Amino acid sequence: MEMLPIYRPPAAHADEPCCGPPAGPPSSPDERPGYSLCRFVERFIPTPVGPVPCVKTVLDRQDQLGRLRVRLGYGRNDYKVAPGLYATGDPDADAPVLVTANYKLTFDHLRVALSRIDAWILVLDTRGINVWCAAGKGSFGTGELVHRVQMTGLAKVVRHRRLILPQLGATGVAGHWVRQACGFEVVWGPVRAGDINAFLASGKCDRAGMRAVSFTLGERLALVPVEISLLRKYLLWALLAIGVVSGIGPALFSWSAAWQRGVLAIAAVVAGIAAGCVAVPLCLPWLPGRAFALKGTIAGLILGGLMVARLWANPWITPWGAVALLLMATAVSSFLAMNFTGSTPFTSPSGVEKEMRRAIPLQAAAMLLAAGLWVGAAF
Repeated sequence: MEMLPIYRPPAAHADEPCCGPPAGPPSSPDERPGYSLCRFVERFIPTPVGPVPCVKTVLDRQDQLGRLRVRLGYGRNDYKVAPGLYATGDPDADAPVLVTANYKLTFDHLRVALSRIDAWILVLDTRGINVWCAAGKGSFGTGELVHRVQMTGLAKVVRHRRLILPQLGATGVAGHWVRQACGFEVVWGPVRAGDINAFLASGKCDRAGMRAVSFTLGERLALVPVEISLLRKYLLWALLAIGVVSGIGPALFSWSAAWQRGVLAIAAVVAGIAAGCVAVPLCLPWLPGRAFALKGTIAGLILGGLMVARLWANPWITPWGAVALLLMATAVSSFLAMNFTGSTPFTSPSGVEKEMRRAIPLQAAAMLLAAGLWVGAAF
């Protein structure tokens, strides 16, 4: 039988394949059409309920950039991971199960804290909200916890029946109902993820400070960038309103006045933003009163007063105009200071609602009075 010659295409280069340089690493066997693997997933662990993603405990550059982005207020509503069961290290059926929210910043804090621990992580669907806020809203709650335990088949993965929950989720979860519904006991862990290692090493016994909620200077200042960045959606409308109000005068409307007086009004608003978003968290323990609206009022009066004193020599400022600028700075500061009520251990949900019902009408009245005085000062 005559054998046909085998065709071999000529190589493009002696040490290079015909289609160019070698390709990258092979695709993961866990990839599926329509799905992509998250960068923080290191590998998959086989379990009785199927493969469970094992996550890295070190943040890479993409994680750090994501953290910076949400700290600046960009993409916070979409910064989340899929709810379900995850792992760190090489956990077995006796490894602890820690419960957390699917807000990725919270998830990242926990996985970094578990760098030397073999554990399971049960992530609840909190709609991308952190544990403390989600517990207050109900998404980090009894129903979702029981549902996630049952959906993941956790009872087949571990032999014990204990779930370690962050203490800040206590307002949303009833431990005795969880036990009745799915057979798992709720163990309340420490406030901070950084104390998980010590908590587990001590046999799940509390140590000094693990139950205390702090609000240090660094923790307060970490909130400043996001609070300022959230103002960008209102900035254009605020500038337009300031320009219109500042331009009203004896000639009905003056573009020159809109510019000259508008700059002064913008300075008052900037002073209010600096007071409410920076000075209040910076000086929070020393500002008198419990109400954040009052703290913001005091900070606004101080910074607004300094701003007016600095600009007093400006020919566009009259006595009534100075009062208007001071009222603007104070109203803005008082309103923005209330944004921190949901980030501190100083307040309660009912106290916040009560404070807002009282303060917002007064802040609105002060801003309307300031606008009226600012217009009247031009005549």
